[in-house]
Amino acid sequence: MEELVALVDEDGAVCGSAPRSVMRRDNLRHGATGVLVRNSAGEIYVHRRTPTKDVYPHRYDFAAGGVVSAGEDPYDAVVRELDEELGITGVELTRLPEGDYADEHTTYRAYLYTCVWDGPVKHQPEEVEWGAWMSPSDLVAKFDEWPFMPDTVALLGPLVRAYTQ
Repeated sequence: MEELVALVDEDGAVCGSAPRSVMRRDNLRHGATGVLVRNSAGEIYVHRRTPTKDVYPHRYDFAAGGVVSAGEDPYDAVVRELDEELGITGVELTRLPEGDYADEHTTYRAYLYTCVWDGPVKHQPEEVEWGAWMSPSDLVAKFDEWPFMPDTVALLGPLVRAYTQ
């Protein structure tokens, strides 16, 4: 059975659901999560997505996240995605302001968080093919060199840039 995704209106209120394939095909506004993971040294975890991802395949990212499933609380989706993608559990999450992102590939309300994690990172092989810790300065320098997820750069890039000052 195909995953059902929570569709949201301009205010972020759930207004329906759709199969993931329909949400992608029609670029329907949905709920999505993003977690910026830092270690106690202030480095940020950066990873590269697999080439099989349904949006922005094989791009670099500095947030763990994904879509909010129909009937799922956004916070629960944050916890689930962080565990699924990077194997991080039991961490204290700090809420960031919500954001909105839209382009020709995806349109969503972002539920954003950050956390500090010094434990091991375990990639989900279907979603993540490489990862490493980077200083905020090194990460910002890569924004113009590596193909990053444009939504993550738009939503969390200003925060990463602030860490360099």
